[in-house]
Amino acid sequence: MTDTDTYIRKLIESNPLREPLLRSVVKSLGLPRGSRGLDAGCGIGLPTLLLAEAIGAAGHVTGLDRSAVFLRYAEKVVEESGLLERISLREGDLGRLPFEENSFDWVWSVDCVGYPVGDLLPLLRELARVVKPGGTVAILGWSSQCLLPGYPLLEARLNATCSGIIPLVGGCRPESHFLRAGGQFQRADLESVEAVTFVHGVQAPLSDQIREALLSLLDMLWGEKQPEVAPNDWAEYQRLSSPQSPQCILNLSDYYGFFTYSMFRGRVPR
Repeated sequence: MTDTDTYIRKLIESNPLREPLLRSVVKSLGLPRGSRGLDAGCGIGLPTLLLAEAIGAAGHVTGLDRSAVFLRYAEKVVEESGLLERISLREGDLGRLPFEENSFDWVWSVDCVGYPVGDLLPLLRELARVVKPGGTVAILGWSSQCLLPGYPLLEARLNATCSGIIPLVGGCRPESHFLRAGGQFQRADLESVEAVTFVHGVQAPLSDQIREALLSLLDMLWGEKQPEVAPNDWAEYQRLSSPQSPQCILNLSDYYGFFTYSMFRGRVPR
């Protein structure tokens, strides 16, 4: 199994945790029924389905990704969803979108554009270029988690090695971090810029599906040992996260954890 295959499998396994939160985000956007939108960096297409459901049978979503492997899997996801008439998929570069100006009523991107760090301004301007005046540009990304209740110091030390932090440790400019996106929206001349954070929590008793989703999520966050993690911290994390461990934290009768996604959105000037 390739790294890509493993990543896709973990996206699917963890989707029962993400989907309820992403549904809340989509609902908050109030996407017009019958509208046309772009899912920029659609990956394997799971959020694309939620967008297509929200805009109804007369609407249409285009999912764009640069990975042909992801798109091949997304084709299967769309075919099995019964939403084939509402969704089209296309391979392309987010920095040079293969669409004319004013092609869409809205555009969104999750865990992709500007995440976790990057030169966001040119991407925002390119997204805004293909959205009609008065339309919405929205980006969102994973912003925090508390999944090891009772072990805040251990989780804080593990967080200092996860993908959202490492680029900053490597010297990226603080203003390039995703949570500074509001300033980039303003520089891109988008209007009515706002940021909203959404929370999703889980608590015991955990269903088998949610337990598997949490295990995949833990592995995606901290599955590979980083040099900065002290041996005793890594051993404790393994004790808490391994499904074979009698002390697995997901076995607790009072387990509670949560994670957040933060969304930035703005409107293209009329």
